[in-house]
Amino acid sequence: MAVRKVEQEIERLNLLREAPQPEAARELAKALGDRVNLIVAKAAGIAGERGLAALIPDLLRAFDRLFGNAAQRDPQCWGKNAIARALVSLGHCESAPYVRGVRHVQLEPVWGGQADTAATLRGTCLLALPACPDIRREDVLRLVVDAIADPSDPVRVEAARALAQMGGEEGALLLRLKARMGDQAPQVTGQVFDALLALEREEAVEFVAGFLSHREQATRAEAALSLGSSRLASAVEALIECWEKTRDPDLGQAALRALAVSRSERALEFLLDLVRDARVRDACAALEALSVLRGSEEIRKRVNAAAADREPEVQAALNW
Repeated sequence: MAVRKVEQEIERLNLLREAPQPEAARELAKALGDRVNLIVAKAAGIAGERGLAALIPDLLRAFDRLFGNAAQRDPQCWGKNAIARALVSLGHCESAPYVRGVRHVQLEPVWGGQADTAATLRGTCLLALPACPDIRREDVLRLVVDAIADPSDPVRVEAARALAQMGGEEGALLLRLKARMGDQAPQVTGQVFDALLALEREEAVEFVAGFLSHREQATRAEAALSLGSSRLASAVEALIECWEKTRDPDLGQAALRALAVSRSERALEFLLDLVRDARVRDACAALEALSVLRGSEEIRKRVNAAAADREPEVQAALNW
């Protein structure tokens, strides 16, 4: 049997990005039926990029095929991941393939045991479900509840995002419960805070600000960053109050950095006042926080003006 040169075949598929649409659709449909999952994945990706909605039936057939003997036919879920992303980008809103993806666990051998390689697939499919009109909201919520307890950190992150997409009081209540229960992964906790602030806005600020005094430093930092990212006026005030009251230097720096991230005029003026008038240590901390905005020429000018008459230690911290 001749040895296939898969890399060369994939390069030929890349040329279809610029090919006339009929030729591209014909060749991609053929590639979606290939037995090599990398070729299927490449074809699906190009179909999604080019918006070839006519290939949705071919994508669905390939998706279905890759679930059979999945670990051998589609190792690492590369094919299924690419197809799921393509279906989303092409606007496919029938829930059945996404539900199948959400429920899929694919154990593959690794050194010392087995590992689940389907986490990305579950997350992608989960985020697609809120837009599907043929599935009841309560059924999506059941899947999201399962996902927010998934063993994989990225799936739990996507579950929080899905709740934010769905909106509604039940979503906010689930996020509050998850926040109270906590999570071993800080990025999950941060996404829960982000989603809750996106859903409830000002109503969630006091709740999230309560985690600024949490026993875990990582949780305190995530709460600060989420408050800053929300850009809500009351969140900015909560961060300023946190900085003024805390004796924890790590939390203080997290609060200053979150204020910079908020980009609100109130937060910028507070940080610039520290640069102008605070003790050297606090002025340097404010400069470090403001460094995340160094890409803005206007802010650079304002920071330079605020630090113009400060001590050499402050000038040295202005290393923009």
